[in-house]
Amino acid sequence: MFLYRTSRGLLAGSEKTCFHLPDSDFDELVNRPSLYNYLSTVGSEAKPARFPLPEELLAPVGSQEVWAAGVTYERSREGRREEAKESGAAVFYTRVYDAERPELFFKAPGWRVVEPHGKIRVRRDARWSVPEPELVLVINRDAQILGYTLGNDVSSRDIEGENPLYLPQAKVYDGSCSLGPAILVTEHPLDLETMITLLIERGNQTIFQGEVPLRRIHRELDVLVEYLYRELSFPAGALLMTGTGIVPPNDFTLLPGDVVKISAAPIGELVNEVG
Repeated sequence: MFLYRTSRGLLAGSEKTCFHLPDSDFDELVNRPSLYNYLSTVGSEAKPARFPLPEELLAPVGSQEVWAAGVTYERSREGRREEAKESGAAVFYTRVYDAERPELFFKAPGWRVVEPHGKIRVRRDARWSVPEPELVLVINRDAQILGYTLGNDVSSRDIEGENPLYLPQAKVYDGSCSLGPAILVTEHPLDLETMITLLIERGNQTIFQGEVPLRRIHRELDVLVEYLYRELSFPAGALLMTGTGIVPPNDFTLLPGDVVKISAAPIGELVNEVG
């Protein structure tokens, strides 16, 4: 079951047929008990609506905060070590990869998240910027994973590599976070064989592509949620990016006009152009 935020209200349904929801408050909807059962019940009584067009889609987030987990894949660990070797900080990425406590950091408030087909950005004072394709957990106020979406954790690798204390500046700025296209609401955990893919186009030519199965993640998703909620309350719930296992080569940086496509078969495709 998919849940969409659109300019015409909230919709749910399948990939081909959707129905309008009577709910108008996204925050309250995602915190309903047994959300999957609720959507199924409403759907059985609703009239089908046309599928939302891309220009109608909004980011699937309300007033929730977006957080992120770092260094959860081996490839991410290696990439961080490469970018931080000159500063002498590479050892910290090795340590956090194997540590019991994960790296968690704030990424964006809901209002700052870029919608599907919206414009993401690179920092003007960065020389080395990359997209980071990630599975995103949608979590209710009771720390229960209710669904999944896709995210782009746009990052300035040169700024973070210069000093790990610069991570907020490398990760948190206007246009650095996109989510979508929808929330896959399900009663069951996502299959660990789910493949996350990244494709980057420049001038209608593919300049990078990669993929990684979810099973390569080094952390259990429930454990990431437990740490996030351990000493924080989220009255409207939260979204948690779970890290990336796809890192473009060191000579690659995003440029204005590039198109970034992130996909996972059960969820769909998140497309953004660099503005």
